[in-house]
Amino acid sequence: MTLDELNETPRVNFVAALGGIFEHSPWVAEAVADKRPFDTIEALHAAMAETVATAGRDKQVALIRAHPDLAGKAARAGALTEESTREQKGAGLDRLSDTEFEEFHRLNDAYKARFGFPFVLAVRGFDGGAHDARSILASFRARLDNSTDAEIDEALRQIARIARLRLDDLIL
Repeated sequence: MTLDELNETPRVNFVAALGGIFEHSPWVAEAVADKRPFDTIEALHAAMAETVATAGRDKQVALIRAHPDLAGKAARAGALTEESTREQKGAGLDRLSDTEFEEFHRLNDAYKARFGFPFVLAVRGFDGGAHDARSILASFRARLDNSTDAEIDEALRQIARIARLRLDDLIL
Protein backbone atom coordinates (compact mmCIF):
# COMPACT_ATOMS: atom_id res chain seq x y z
CA MET A 1 0.00 0.00 0.00
CA THR A 2 1.30 3.46 -0.82
CA LEU A 3 1.06 6.53 1.38
CA ASP A 4 -1.25 8.13 -1.20
CA GLU A 5 -3.57 5.11 -0.98
CA LEU A 6 -3.58 5.34 2.82
CA ASN A 7 -4.35 9.04 2.65
CA GLU A 8 -7.28 8.44 0.29
CA THR A 9 -8.77 5.24 1.70
CA PRO A 10 -11.91 5.42 3.84
CA ARG A 11 -11.28 5.90 7.56
CA VAL A 12 -12.29 2.33 8.43
CA ASN A 13 -9.77 0.94 5.92
CA PHE A 14 -7.05 3.29 7.20
CA VAL A 15 -7.59 2.03 10.74
CA ALA A 16 -7.68 -1.59 9.56
CA ALA A 17 -4.42 -1.15 7.64
CA LEU A 18 -2.58 0.59 10.50
CA GLY A 19 -4.31 -0.94 13.52
CA GLY A 20 -1.42 -3.35 14.17
CA ILE A 21 1.40 -0.83 13.85
CA PHE A 22 1.15 -0.33 17.61
CA GLU A 23 0.62 -3.83 19.06
CA HIS A 24 -3.08 -4.60 19.65
CA SER A 25 -3.74 -0.84 19.82
CA PRO A 26 -5.86 0.37 16.89
CA TRP A 27 -6.75 3.45 18.95
CA VAL A 28 -3.49 5.02 17.76
CA ALA A 29 -4.49 4.70 14.09
CA GLU A 30 -8.02 5.88 14.93
CA ALA A 31 -6.60 9.01 16.57
CA VAL A 32 -4.59 10.04 13.51
CA ALA A 33 -7.05 9.04 10.77
CA ASP A 34 -8.64 12.49 10.66
CA LYS A 35 -5.23 14.21 10.49
CA ARG A 36 -4.70 13.02 6.92
CA PRO A 37 -3.22 13.61 4.46
CA PHE A 38 0.34 12.84 5.53
CA ASP A 39 3.10 14.02 3.22
CA THR A 40 5.64 11.44 4.36
CA ILE A 41 5.93 8.25 6.38
CA GLU A 42 7.90 10.35 8.88
CA ALA A 43 4.93 12.69 9.31
CA LEU A 44 2.55 9.76 9.81
CA HIS A 45 4.89 8.18 12.34
CA ALA A 46 5.34 11.49 14.17
CA ALA A 47 1.56 11.92 14.46
CA MET A 48 1.17 8.39 15.79
CA ALA A 49 4.07 8.79 18.24
CA GLU A 50 2.62 12.11 19.45
CA THR A 51 -0.74 10.40 20.03
CA VAL A 52 0.99 7.88 22.29
CA ALA A 53 3.11 10.55 24.01
CA THR A 54 0.02 12.57 24.96
CA ALA A 55 -2.25 9.63 25.78
CA GLY A 56 -1.70 9.68 29.54
CA ARG A 57 0.20 7.19 31.67
CA ASP A 58 -2.62 4.65 32.07
CA LYS A 59 -3.12 4.33 28.33
CA GLN A 60 0.64 4.23 27.74
CA VAL A 61 1.08 1.41 30.25
CA ALA A 62 -1.83 -0.45 28.63
CA LEU A 63 0.01 -0.11 25.30
CA ILE A 64 3.17 -1.54 26.83
CA ARG A 65 1.16 -4.40 28.35
CA ALA A 66 -0.24 -5.20 24.88
CA HIS A 67 3.22 -6.42 23.85
CA PRO A 68 4.17 -10.08 24.15
CA ASP A 69 7.08 -11.44 26.13
CA LEU A 70 10.22 -11.86 24.06
CA ALA A 71 10.74 -15.59 23.47
CA GLY A 72 7.79 -16.22 25.77
CA LYS A 73 5.23 -18.99 25.91
CA ALA A 74 2.99 -17.25 23.36
CA ALA A 75 5.86 -17.30 20.87
CA ARG A 76 6.44 -21.01 21.38
CA ALA A 77 2.70 -21.65 21.03
CA GLY A 78 2.51 -19.65 17.78
CA ALA A 79 0.09 -17.14 19.34
CA LEU A 80 1.87 -13.89 18.41
CA THR A 81 0.76 -11.35 15.83
CA GLU A 82 2.29 -11.77 12.39
CA GLU A 83 4.47 -8.70 13.00
CA SER A 84 5.77 -9.90 16.38
CA THR A 85 6.43 -13.38 15.00
CA ARG A 86 8.50 -11.95 12.13
CA GLU A 87 10.43 -9.61 14.45
CA GLN A 88 11.24 -12.29 17.02
CA LYS A 89 12.26 -14.79 14.31
CA GLY A 90 14.53 -12.14 12.81
CA ALA A 91 16.39 -11.95 16.12
CA GLY A 92 16.69 -15.74 16.29
CA LEU A 93 14.33 -16.06 19.23
CA ASP A 94 12.62 -19.01 17.55
CA ARG A 95 15.90 -20.94 17.66
CA LEU A 96 16.86 -20.63 21.32
CA SER A 97 18.36 -23.53 23.19
CA ASP A 98 16.40 -24.80 26.18
CA THR A 99 18.90 -23.03 28.45
CA GLU A 100 18.45 -19.72 26.61
CA PHE A 101 14.67 -20.11 26.65
CA GLU A 102 14.77 -20.66 30.42
CA GLU A 103 16.91 -17.52 30.83
CA PHE A 104 14.39 -15.48 28.82
CA HIS A 105 11.54 -16.97 30.86
CA ARG A 106 13.30 -16.11 34.15
CA LEU A 107 14.06 -12.55 33.04
CA ASN A 108 10.55 -12.02 31.63
CA ASP A 109 9.12 -13.05 35.01
CA ALA A 110 11.56 -10.87 36.99
CA TYR A 111 10.91 -7.88 34.75
CA LYS A 112 7.11 -8.19 34.95
CA ALA A 113 7.29 -8.65 38.73
CA ARG A 114 9.37 -5.47 39.04
CA PHE A 115 7.52 -3.21 36.58
CA GLY A 116 4.08 -4.74 36.02
CA PHE A 117 4.43 -4.94 32.24
CA PRO A 118 6.51 -6.91 29.73
CA PHE A 119 10.00 -6.03 28.56
CA VAL A 120 9.79 -4.30 25.17
CA LEU A 121 12.73 -3.97 22.80
CA ALA A 122 12.89 -3.17 19.09
CA VAL A 123 14.79 -6.33 18.19
CA ARG A 124 15.55 -5.23 14.64
CA GLY A 125 17.01 -2.00 13.39
CA PHE A 126 19.57 -1.95 16.21
CA ASP A 127 22.60 0.11 15.10
CA GLY A 128 21.86 -0.77 11.49
CA GLY A 129 21.45 -4.45 12.31
CA ALA A 130 19.40 -6.60 14.60
CA HIS A 131 19.62 -7.75 18.16
CA ASP A 132 20.45 -11.36 18.88
CA ALA A 133 19.74 -13.43 21.98
CA ARG A 134 22.94 -12.28 23.71
CA SER A 135 22.33 -8.54 23.18
CA ILE A 136 18.66 -8.87 24.16
CA LEU A 137 19.59 -10.62 27.39
CA ALA A 138 22.17 -7.90 28.13
CA SER A 139 19.49 -5.22 27.62
CA PHE A 140 17.10 -7.15 29.84
CA ARG A 141 19.63 -7.29 32.68
CA ALA A 142 20.63 -3.63 32.38
CA ARG A 143 17.06 -2.35 32.26
CA LEU A 144 16.01 -4.29 35.36
CA ASP A 145 17.91 -1.62 37.32
CA ASN A 146 15.83 1.26 35.89
CA SER A 147 13.18 3.11 37.86
CA THR A 148 9.59 2.41 36.83
CA ASP A 149 9.23 5.86 35.23
CA ALA A 150 12.50 5.49 33.33
CA GLU A 151 11.45 2.06 32.14
CA ILE A 152 8.04 3.25 30.97
CA ASP A 153 9.80 5.97 28.98
CA GLU A 154 12.28 3.47 27.52
CA ALA A 155 9.55 0.99 26.63
CA LEU A 156 7.65 3.77 24.84
CA ARG A 157 10.82 4.73 22.91
CA GLN A 158 11.23 1.11 21.87
CA ILE A 159 7.56 0.89 20.85
CA ALA A 160 7.97 4.01 18.70
CA ARG A 161 10.97 2.36 16.97
CA ILE A 162 8.97 -0.82 16.40
CA ALA A 163 6.11 1.23 14.95
CA ARG A 164 8.43 3.04 12.55
CA LEU A 165 9.89 -0.24 11.31
CA ARG A 166 6.40 -1.65 10.84
CA LEU A 167 5.31 1.42 8.88
CA ASP A 168 8.37 1.08 6.65
CA ASP A 169 7.43 -2.56 6.02
CA LEU A 170 3.81 -1.74 5.20
CA ILE A 171 4.01 1.42 3.12
CA LEU A 172 5.58 1.27 -0.32
